[in-house]
Amino acid sequence: MEHFEPDKQRLILKEYGKNIQRLVDHITAIEDREKRTQSAYTVIEIIKQLNPNMKAETDQKLWDDVYIMSDFKLDIDAPFPMPEKELLGKRPQPIGYPKGEVKFKHYGRNIEKLIEKAIEIENDEEQEAAIIFIGQLMRSFHSTWNRENFDDGIILDDIKTLSKGRLHIDLEKVRENSLFESNTRRDFKIPHIEEEHSKKSNRNNHIKRRPGGGGSHINKKRRN
Repeated sequence: MEHFEPDKQRLILKEYGKNIQRLVDHITAIEDREKRTQSAYTVIEIIKQLNPNMKAETDQKLWDDVYIMSDFKLDIDAPFPMPEKELLGKRPQPIGYPKGEVKFKHYGRNIEKLIEKAIEIENDEEQEAAIIFIGQLMRSFHSTWNRENFDDGIILDDIKTLSKGRLHIDLEKVRENSLFESNTRRDFKIPHIEEEHSKKSNRNNHIKRRPGGGGSHINKKRRN
């Protein structure tokens, strides 16, 4: 094994420092495989103790780094296989970007994706709820882009354009109920959920109004 003076100590991964590099060089040179393996586990624990921030790292990354510091010469029984040396320094694959222009840039591509999903909804009530939600998002984006010239009709026209006429909601209904205003979203409920809520409320009111129930019965006993 090639010897390095302390001041000329090679550092393959600088973030671990000279001492860890020396330990890795030392255990790589141990002849007994079992002892070499035990020593490698000890080095991993030392790395974790010296660098508490590295506890969040996966164990596989730490083992990979130890292999790299050994110049891929560390032959041990580790929980993870040695990574391929050819992958080190290899340029990552280019990230694919979505093709095609965005129809309305002030809305962005995500609005187009939401509209595509809304078109697939078969239930009319759920689809209308989706249109209202999308309309609220589009209104907030549009008002940021153009505060002066604004109307719910513009949002509805843009929804029709982006959905190629497959999504529709009555404009008067939108205006009367302010459905595209973001502060109405918390009050809006999908009809079947609202129905269940009203049934639970009626049931609770019926229990409260039951004759002879609740606290009045207990009070009568106390008076006697």
